[in-house]
Amino acid sequence: MSNEPEYDEITDTYTTGHEWDGVKELDTPMPRWWLWTLYATIIWAVGYWIAMPAWPLINDYSKGVLGYSQRDVVAAQLNEAKETRKIYSEKLLSADLETIENDQNLLEFSMASGKAVFGDNCAGCHGSGASGTKGYPNLNDDDWLWGGSLDEIHETITVGIRGVHDDTRLSDMPAFLTDEFLDEGQIKDVAAYVTSLSDTSVTAPSGSFEIYQENCAACHSEDATGNKDFGAPNLADSIWLFGDDQQTLISTISYSRKGVMPSWAGRLDPATIKALAVYIHTLGGGE
Repeated sequence: MSNEPEYDEITDTYTTGHEWDGVKELDTPMPRWWLWTLYATIIWAVGYWIAMPAWPLINDYSKGVLGYSQRDVVAAQLNEAKETRKIYSEKLLSADLETIENDQNLLEFSMASGKAVFGDNCAGCHGSGASGTKGYPNLNDDDWLWGGSLDEIHETITVGIRGVHDDTRLSDMPAFLTDEFLDEGQIKDVAAYVTSLSDTSVTAPSGSFEIYQENCAACHSEDATGNKDFGAPNLADSIWLFGDDQQTLISTISYSRKGVMPSWAGRLDPATIKALAVYIHTLGGGE
């Protein structure tokens, strides 16, 4: 085994002097273009270090001779976006809700802004697609407790439901068993009656209609289609906020339900509330 370089006549190149099991290694130089590329990248790197922020220091970092700052760029972009939003926000404040929906530019801005605000503030209860879940209404359908017009949606968002706002929407369903208005048998009968309104396979017990008319019709109406002035749901459709099984209905009638929606006045500015109302109204269920 030799460690001395040898000249290889076939390739016109010296070997490295290494040999193992009869195999020798040529000392072929790197291509000139590759070397020049390497040198160019080194020069570029040194130039970049000098021109741009590059090196961390103890309490700061090297600024570079160009003084470029990505933070300044982002801050400028945010300020630009803020100014753009300000223009549209001022237009939203001065326009009524119907005008916003009929103005393509304002509508597009409201949809984009409202969607973002909904995701940050409303999706936690109503779901990212606004389809709701048990105890939290679906905002895509046309079943509205307090009304689904633009003005009504805007009002609900602003004052909330059973919240702390002075003008909050407020309703209070009696707990018929706890308050001793009805006994367990009567509650079971009226639960079956309510179910029979939307499920033809269920037969209403004798006397259940009278129990309903005497205790429930004042809020839910005689035909059980609800009353938006009281936030009383329609009991004649097949849409149920807490569930349609008998046990759930019996529990609701016996102990009542008192869901709360916060008031967004003060948490969101007026222009944002308008944008949110427009977004929800255009989901498909707005009246």
